Amino acid sequence: VFEGEMPPVSLPASSPEDDKAAAIISLNFIVPKKEINMVPDMGKWKRSQAYADYIGFILTLNEAVKGKKLTCEYKVSETVEKLLSLLNTLDRWIDETPPMDQPSRFGNKAFRTWYAKLEQEAEALVSTVIPSSVRAAAPEIAVYLKESVGNSTRIDYGTGHEAAFAAFLCCLCKIGALRVDDQLAIIFKVFDRYLQVMRKLQKTYRMEPAGSQGVWGLDDFQFLPFIWGSSQLIDHPTLEPRHFVEEKIVNEHHQDYMFLECIKFINEMKTGPFAEHSNQLWNISAVPTWSKVNQGLIRMYKAECLEKFPVIQHFKFGSLLPIQPVKP
Repeated sequence: VFEGEMPPVSLPASSPEDDKAAAIISLNFIVPKKEINMVPDMGKWKRSQAYADYIGFILTLNEAVKGKKLTCEYKVSETVEKLLSLLNTLDRWIDETPPMDQPSRFGNKAFRTWYAKLEQEAEALVSTVIPSSVRAAAPEIAVYLKESVGNSTRIDYGTGHEAAFAAFLCCLCKIGALRVDDQLAIIFKVFDRYLQVMRKLQKTYRMEPAGSQGVWGLDDFQFLPFIWGSSQLIDHPTLEPRHFVEEKIVNEHHQDYMFLECIKFINEMKTGPFAEHSNQLWNISAVPTWSKVNQGLIRMYKAECLEKFPVIQHFKFGSLLPIQPVKP
């Protein structure tokens, strides 16, 4: 997906820059649409180029952050800066759109006003991030941004929306806006900022968890930061999985590790014993090593998110993430 990265590669890594740009421009960008309409279509998804590229992207980043702190040093490119500015805009719109007074506690309707602004501005926002040579990709890529913040009808948010944001970032890699040396910044800067904005949305508008499995799910809203966050902790000299249920340790180390940031947010949002409100995570704290946690979470992500029809039926396919099967 990253240029110059083997495997997977969207374009030949050896071709000169101008060939690469020409190859991208020759792509006919299309507005992505749903292709998985019935349970039997799931086979089409698992064989698709989109699935291979998506999972390849997740695993490439998983490898990149292994053993690294959020606070470590890494390159921050102009594109990353522009993405942070885009996310800051979404954050500012929340401040400008306070929740409404309404009888029902959950699903504040002011979210629809906030979302309408994004729907209107998404293409323009994406255009500020991508090179002018591929400006034609803006309508295609903007769809993933709009899908990544929750559903405006149901006022809910879940792992399918999170997947749309990962797909958005994956598309930016495929058109060459993000590159191999942006890998750490993609997670530690862009994805981390995205999570902060999503948490603010969830809190401000009291969003419902989409397709929640209650106490049997990993988390009401997110999954990817647990995967990448557990990779960060692989081979940590002192922190073991059993430690993340201790609030003191979470408070001491959350600014360095995405996994612990997630636990901190759960602790703020839920009351009662951890084992009761977050049973799956409680079970994970008994796994002896972080690498086993990481492998287990990747398997669980595939089974519980990527192979579940209720999640994938909403995924959209275009020229950058195509439904066509992987070429042999």
